[in-house]
Amino acid sequence: MPSPSQIRPEPLITSPITRRTVLKAGGTLLLSVFAPMSAMAAQILAVRVWPAEDYTRVTLENDSILKATHFIVKDPERLVVDIEGLELNPTLKGLVAKIQSNDPYIKQVRVGQNRPNVVRLVFDLKEEVTPQLFTLPPAGSYNHRLIFDLYPVHEPDLIAQMIEKGDWSSDPAKPPMAGTHTPPPALPLPDSGKPPVAVAPPIVAIVPPVPDIRPEQRPEARPLPGQKVVRMITIALDPGHGGEDPGAIGSKGSREKDVVLAIAKRLKTKLELQPNMRAMLTRDADFFVPLGMRVEKARKVQADLFVSIHADAFIQPTARGSSVFVLSEKGATSTAARWLANKENQADLIGGVNVKNHDKQLASVLLDLSTTAQINDSMKLGKAVLREIGGINRLHKGSVEQAGFAVLKAPDIPSILIETAFISNPEEEAKLTDNGYQDQMADAIVTGIRNYFAKNPPLAKSRLT
Repeated sequence: MPSPSQIRPEPLITSPITRRTVLKAGGTLLLSVFAPMSAMAAQILAVRVWPAEDYTRVTLENDSILKATHFIVKDPERLVVDIEGLELNPTLKGLVAKIQSNDPYIKQVRVGQNRPNVVRLVFDLKEEVTPQLFTLPPAGSYNHRLIFDLYPVHEPDLIAQMIEKGDWSSDPAKPPMAGTHTPPPALPLPDSGKPPVAVAPPIVAIVPPVPDIRPEQRPEARPLPGQKVVRMITIALDPGHGGEDPGAIGSKGSREKDVVLAIAKRLKTKLELQPNMRAMLTRDADFFVPLGMRVEKARKVQADLFVSIHADAFIQPTARGSSVFVLSEKGATSTAARWLANKENQADLIGGVNVKNHDKQLASVLLDLSTTAQINDSMKLGKAVLREIGGINRLHKGSVEQAGFAVLKAPDIPSILIETAFISNPEEEAKLTDNGYQDQMADAIVTGIRNYFAKNPPLAKSRLT
């Protein structure tokens, strides 16, 4: 019996006219089969890499949804990613040059056409990682995105990282930096007025984070008669946006994420010149931190305050002025406040969050545990800061506003969001990129925070002298 390849069909065409008609039809049929196949190949529009100590993110922006599989190869550590429906193009080849020598996790990447319609990426790693691969639908100015997040296998201890950087000290007697002004007197922490209890001898120690305990449930160190309470005040500074999320963009191209990081770094330096104060940044470089993780970072270091820094934008370039916002449980205090909160709450969509790995417990914290006491304390802090920043810039509104900002939903930390100016206003965009204005804004916020603590001293929790 002949094989299938040897079988020749009987001719079906008996006349030249019929033959030409069928050939035309056949040609049309072949085009209809093969044209979609070439159209199916996705096009890589852009590649971006965001290295950071927290994690490194690689983004492939494309014109359609991509399907990818990955696996880890040991000795040496490598991450292999196969992307289907893709042909190698110059943009994708450009990923090789995007890897920086100081990337904490990626040594280099190799890109090649593994087989027809499949591109393979091989990441040579500096250490063992836990990869997360996911896709994002179009959002903001972005098309479809395929995301690779490379996390260290062992989640870094936030406090240990800060100690290593010299950002965290349990010793409140910190001398001023060389060449700086003498800081004002330490903030007093008065006697609580409650009966004293026995306490252990003074020990300088870092308090382990207790993220799920509310303020009223935390054990308090009560001073003995004649003892003065001295402890470090920890302030979490949150530069908005970052990485994939540029925030608002001014007419001259200034990006909100860059401006607010610069202001936050100045603010951190100035706060740490104050006795008894230390500050941590939710991000200290250009990478994206999800809204919920910003809150969680603050809780892990038992922050006494949470201050989120932003640069406002509006559809009309004439809008101007600085503002301070706190959380609202009952709706926004104005239409503009509601609009702004909705815009800021979209940061996770633009910055890119892996929904499948989102911590449900963390989501519950953000949605359910905000307290009236936290909002009341936030209002006091907001008023103190608004009063000071009104001295260096026109205020958009003369009172603290409220809206449902997700990043302000720490249940046990007074939290405010500062809009330092409108980056969409050309005059204020120039201010925001000016070193002098950034310095003045940081000074005003420090004064506001000091004034708040002078009237609302924190509970003692770490050291007695």
